[in-house]
Amino acid sequence: MKNFYALLSRMKYIERWSLMRSTLKESILTHSADVAIYAQALAAIGNAVFGKNLDVGKAASVALYHDVSEVITGDLASPVKYFNPEITAAYKKLEAAASNKLLSMLPEELKPQYSDFFYPDESSYEYKLVKAADKLSAYIKCVEELASGNGEFSVAAETTKKMLDETDLPELKYFLENFMDGYGKPLDLLK
Repeated sequence: MKNFYALLSRMKYIERWSLMRSTLKESILTHSADVAIYAQALAAIGNAVFGKNLDVGKAASVALYHDVSEVITGDLASPVKYFNPEITAAYKKLEAAASNKLLSMLPEELKPQYSDFFYPDESSYEYKLVKAADKLSAYIKCVEELASGNGEFSVAAETTKKMLDETDLPELKYFLENFMDGYGKPLDLLK
């Protein structure tokens, strides 16, 4: 039971984008922090710009733990994970088993709190923002890799951008229109 947080701290060792050459390695811990920042931003935009009443903390917390099962399963590359419906279904079962294992490592009084993060209400608007933030994080990774001269990410950038463009969330569109230009630029141009 006492190893829950120690195991989560190992997220920093699990690399993403394993089938692609990266100029900068990305761990699931780094990715999860990025997704939490973007999900929080999207929820804040929803509240401030679009007059919604979204739970910013919920969006950030769900995002922070959205890939937590990978501390046990590792990160399975998307082309493998979505190769066919049978592999996708099997991987979802594996993720659920890993999440259950992690939850079993918590004291009883903490399990309900973390269960809400590990198994969020998928019909909630905050969850939709987390899913968008996850795609946004992937797209930003692609933009940064391309800016570093790594053409390996060109197809992934196009595919991910298309998914973002097809998303009907006004918060995401606002983010893309107002904040995307800075990504991939050198530090001196950001100041």
